Amino acid sequence: MFKLLRREGFFQIFWGSALLCCALALICWPKEVSAAVKEGLGLCYNVILPSLFPFFILTSLTISLGLAGYLGRLLEPVMGPVFHLSGACAAPLVLGFIGGYPVGARAALTLYESGSCSKSECERLLGFCNNSGPAFILGVVGAGVFADSRVGVLLCLVHGLASVCVGVLFRFYKGREWKGGHGGTGPITACRFSEAFTGAVSGAVTSTLNICAFVITFTVILRLCFLSGLLPALAGLLGRLLAPLGFTEVWAQRLLTGLLELSSGVWTLTGEGSLTGRVSMAAFLLGWAGISVHCQVLSFLGRSGLNVGTYIFGKLLHGVVSAGLTAALFRFLGMDRTVSAYLADQVTGIAGVDFSTALTLSTVAAWVVFLAFFALAVAGSRRHRRRG
Repeated sequence: MFKLLRREGFFQIFWGSALLCCALALICWPKEVSAAVKEGLGLCYNVILPSLFPFFILTSLTISLGLAGYLGRLLEPVMGPVFHLSGACAAPLVLGFIGGYPVGARAALTLYESGSCSKSECERLLGFCNNSGPAFILGVVGAGVFADSRVGVLLCLVHGLASVCVGVLFRFYKGREWKGGHGGTGPITACRFSEAFTGAVSGAVTSTLNICAFVITFTVILRLCFLSGLLPALAGLLGRLLAPLGFTEVWAQRLLTGLLELSSGVWTLTGEGSLTGRVSMAAFLLGWAGISVHCQVLSFLGRSGLNVGTYIFGKLLHGVVSAGLTAALFRFLGMDRTVSAYLADQVTGIAGVDFSTALTLSTVAAWVVFLAFFALAVAGSRRHRRRG
């Protein structure tokens, strides 16, 4: 009885005290909270809605119309040996790279709910398919934060390479259960377009509203943490603990901010510090994605029964690998090499435009890639029928 009271009573007192502090904070800083809510709403209106809503519709249509199955038949020779996943899992991976958080996770869950992949496959896929989109890395981080398109290119390449590395490592997680996959060999089922389209739109509305709610909530939480002095105090404690590793209070505050919310974290990297350290931390934060993004993903998972720990560990591993690769590239290759400069010249026009234009370009690119995969899938299906 004492142990039960000690455990449950502690958590009840803790959460009760936390809620009381939040209520007092709302009373003490009403103007600041209102400003944070408006900031979150502006972020949702200018970024979340135009970037994620069309990708959610695209994701649902890809799965419901059976296109993931056709892609699976084409990409099974790649997805199988490399990741121990069925070919159909290529659709969430591609959509996750183009659409950004949390499009890949939503696509993976939709694939699992439709029966196109097994539980273990979906768990492994969630660990590395939920990635940042190129518009955010090139437009916001590269051009906006570091004012250098070469940094955006480097982070984009490292982010993708680290995701693939995590996927290769995750092939050993329940890898023996993989026996050729579902998407490449199983029967392809598809809904009527009218049913798929209406379901895709209604589902996209619900998913987008959930994400907007989390974005606004974490914007307010982060503002209250600054106003109350909680975040600076934790940063000071973390800075002292990590002082032997070269961490200061400024770096600790950047890290804590990015662990909570990605956008706010990367914007803190515009200040002092070496370029290598700031870019490496940006790479880690992009791989980790932030607790705000994780809550968005968890709102999708719900009662799916999937292992959330696998997803969290995958994102942490993604961040660590990204930071390590970035530091290594800065040390051994340098940013002034010919290849890096050449790549930077190819994307300067994209990385230098404003964020809304970059989002539009990203959406157009998503549809181009989707139509290209669709054409390949149709061609592969016709060949399969002829052989049959």
